[in-house]
Amino acid sequence: MSPIHGSMMKDTKQQFEHAIAVCRDLFAKKLHDYGAAWRIMRPSSVTDQIFIKANRIRSIETKGVAMVDEGIRPEFIAIVNYGIVGLIQLELGYADTDDMSEERALELYDRYAKNALELMLAKNHDYDEAWRSMRISSYTDLILMKIYRTKQIEGHDGATLVSEGIDANYMDMINYAVFGLIKLDFGE
Repeated sequence: MSPIHGSMMKDTKQQFEHAIAVCRDLFAKKLHDYGAAWRIMRPSSVTDQIFIKANRIRSIETKGVAMVDEGIRPEFIAIVNYGIVGLIQLELGYADTDDMSEERALELYDRYAKNALELMLAKNHDYDEAWRSMRISSYTDLILMKIYRTKQIEGHDGATLVSEGIDANYMDMINYAVFGLIKLDFGE
């Protein structure tokens, strides 16, 4: 591995960790304000929430203007957080009440964020930082494609013949959203 390539991978890991820390901070604040109210959401509802966020990003990218002056950054943060919520819901199933402590929710958040980082590092090694050459709008389109794939799998009650499952699609959505945040926060 060349020294430049090695330092770029190190930067990617640090930038990824920074983006996840920003997302986790908001998640923790909302957890404090609302508790784990998201525990009642079925995975299909989580997928729909991610769809709404990704669709808004695409709308802003296409129209070049937002009626609500927040931009796309908060939407990428929401995609990361809903993606992690989706993974938690897939593991535990949904609940009828807010049945989880803040500590447990953050413990699960951290585990899935770590899994996303490890997956990104493995794929990034294989794809050689190709994501850095992509436009943010491509991440948006890839997230939307993953949402449509997830909805199709959910329509088949989670069964696939040859494809990865819902969890893998959530992981990819998280990672594409983090790439968007890295580009927004650190530039090209």
